[in-house]
Amino acid sequence: MPTDPTAARPGVPPTERAAIRHTHEDAPDTAAPFHRLARMDPGPERDRLREEIVVAWLPMAHRIAGRFRDRGEAVEDLRQVAALGLVKAVDRFDPSRGVFESYAVPTVTGEVKRHFRDRTWALHVPRRVQDLRNQVRLARRELTQRPGSPEPTPEAVAAATGLTVREVATGFEALDSFSTLSLDADLTRADGGRSLAETLGADDPSYATVVDREAARQGLRRLPERERTILYMRFFEHRTQSSIAEELGLSQMHVSRLISRSCADIRAEALAEPDPSPSTERPRH
Repeated sequence: MPTDPTAARPGVPPTERAAIRHTHEDAPDTAAPFHRLARMDPGPERDRLREEIVVAWLPMAHRIAGRFRDRGEAVEDLRQVAALGLVKAVDRFDPSRGVFESYAVPTVTGEVKRHFRDRTWALHVPRRVQDLRNQVRLARRELTQRPGSPEPTPEAVAAATGLTVREVATGFEALDSFSTLSLDADLTRADGGRSLAETLGADDPSYATVVDREAARQGLRRLPERERTILYMRFFEHRTQSSIAEELGLSQMHVSRLISRSCADIRAEALAEPDPSPSTERPRH
């Protein structure tokens, strides 16, 4: 008894036999429509035939989408993504190069995988980390296929995948990285009902002050003693310019000029800016 369903049909070319023989019930025989589609010019009639082919193969696309149903995405959304991949496969398929199913299955599957890779991550995850996640997930599934199998250790997964234990740990972390927790999320009652944002640290403004002080230190040391004294009295003792002038026997205008000039010199040195003054040292009176 022949195993090939087309063997009893004499005169059927091998290419047509391949087109008729399918591996799934949801793989219709569309070889003739595809050949006709390839010969047609753009227009309403071609669009109708293209739509008929897509509809005929939709069950196959839905079957592929069903393989990914347990990954946190709605089945209807996955079916839409698979249908998009099917349309791309129909538009790109060359009927003279083989059977449509052999071309469509990897095309639709790739479209669904790209959806998970590019659309479902709440944070941008490097492609390498995504690949580690997939390797760890597959190895974990294989190691727990038998009922009652314990959760595999990172060392066991590393041995099964050829990865390092550190890479396996990264892959395990990425398994739960599809979603994020809002900063407004309430924590447990034991924490007083505070939000996550209230438990996080913040930048200390004193760090910027330390950086500024260190940047200005050398410039301050190079100032004459009188200018250093004036700056100290103005910015650390918070004295007015008139009281400084009175104590040092200077005019208030002179004190103002010395403060402005000293601050400009310190700033230029701290920022490595060129000194706009002449190369000769300015007299300090």
